[in-house]
Amino acid sequence: MDFDIESNSYIFLGCKFDCKSGLTIKKNSVINNSCRIDPRGGVFIGENVSISQDVVILTADHDLNTSKFDGRTGKVVIEDYVWIGTRATILKGLIIGKGAVIAAGSIVTKDIEPYTVVAGIPAKVIGRRSIDLSYKLNYKRLFQ
Repeated sequence: MDFDIESNSYIFLGCKFDCKSGLTIKKNSVINNSCRIDPRGGVFIGENVSISQDVVILTADHDLNTSKFDGRTGKVVIEDYVWIGTRATILKGLIIGKGAVIAAGSIVTKDIEPYTVVAGIPAKVIGRRSIDLSYKLNYKRLFQ
């Protein structure tokens, strides 16, 4: 694979990728098991990002208003200290700001501002997170 994964970052078993390039993961981040990541349009994951089980990150869709159902892509950027809850979905072309939290089961259709907590379908702001974040994730397990 042609992914760029920095030190102390992990991808657990059962994850699926739509292609073998276009994924960048910075230090101390984790993609938990059974996620689907579509890096065709590019996926950037910052430092100390926790992506929970069964998350879907999409970078491609179709333009339903074109006669040929044209495909289109858009890069997804997930900044440092983001936590994405179980079974959340991130749609193409979005920026998830530093320290943001996406609640389990949410569908993100718009950019998320730094340090906001969002939930729902579509995801809406439900709170704020402390801006004093300095932890380092280390999710190394026996089986990854």
